[in-house]
Order: sequence, then C-alpha cells, then structure tokens
Amino acid sequence: MKLEIESRNVGMTPRWKSEIESRMADLQRRHEDLIHGRVTLTKNLHHKKLANVAEALIVVTLPGRQIMTARKEDKTFEEAIRTAFNAIAIELRKYREKRGRTEVRASPIPTFRGVVCKLFPKEGYGFILKEGGGEVYFHKNALQGLTFDELNDGADVAFNIEEGEKGPQASTVHRPSPIIP
Repeated sequence: MKLEIESRNVGMTPRWKSEIESRMADLQRRHEDLIHGRVTLTKNLHHKKLANVAEALIVVTLPGRQIMTARKEDKTFEEAIRTAFNAIAIELRKYREKRGRTEVRASPIPTFRGVVCKLFPKEGYGFILKEGGGEVYFHKNALQGLTFDELNDGADVAFNIEEGEKGPQASTVHRPSPIIP
C-alpha cells in the first residue's frame, strides 16, 4: 500500500510520523486489500479561541474505487491521530460487515399441488382443488409458464398460497414438476 503523510500549518514531528506509520501498518494487517492511504495533519489557525486546533484527516482507498475518510479534531495531534484511526477502523469494519451480508433469494418452491376445478375465462380467474381438499382462488396474473387459454378443468398444477382479501389465494400457478417414484 502506498502511504502519504503530510502536514499543514505545523511541522511534522518524527513521533507523529512513526505513530501514523505504525497505526496504518496495523490497519493494513486487518484489511489487506487497502490500496492507498493518505494522512494529513492540520493546525487550524482560524480557531484560535477554540481548544480543538489539531486535526487529523485519513483517506484510504479500497478496490473498486471505494474511498473512506475520517476527520477528527482534538486538543493535541496525538489524540486527533488516535481518534481518526479509531473512526476509520470502525468505518472499514462496517463496510466489511455490509459487504459480507448477502442474501440469496431463491424462487419460491411450489408447496401445493392440485387440479383446476372451475374456470371463468371471461373474468380471468378460476379455482384449484387442492390435494387434501379445499378450493383456492387464482387470478390469471398468477400464472407462470402457462397461459389462461392452456388451462382446462382437471389440469394438474403446482402453486403457492398466500392470504388474500377473501381467504387463501394462489400467488403463483405453474405446471407441476414430474413426481419420480
């Protein structure tokens, strides 16, 4: 990783520089894919009356043009460096946690089988007699891989059920997969 250390309105001391280098090395051990790092120490001359005049800015670059920054002000440069490095470590940890959480969405598995028992082609809906008994409403928009014209009374179908306004209804309806004995 390439590291740049600079200062503005204040002379860089060897102690600050070695502290920055050791903290950046520690950060890189935990996050091996860091590409570039820049640390800038600035003495803020505009805030003469305020106690926090030491500012540390850390910018790190990750693959994919991902850039993270942390800017902290404090009374001394040692404290500003410490708090800025703590902040960038937290940001990197949050970034890793967010990137590590990936949800794989699987298509819904048909859990029910049945046969079409009533069709109302003009209205675009029908009913399925479910295995084990009971009728389930379906609308033509729930059909997947089927058209309403392909259906007839007694056609085998597979479907998922969700609760509708007037009771259970099929959210998806499609051809059943063959049952292998």
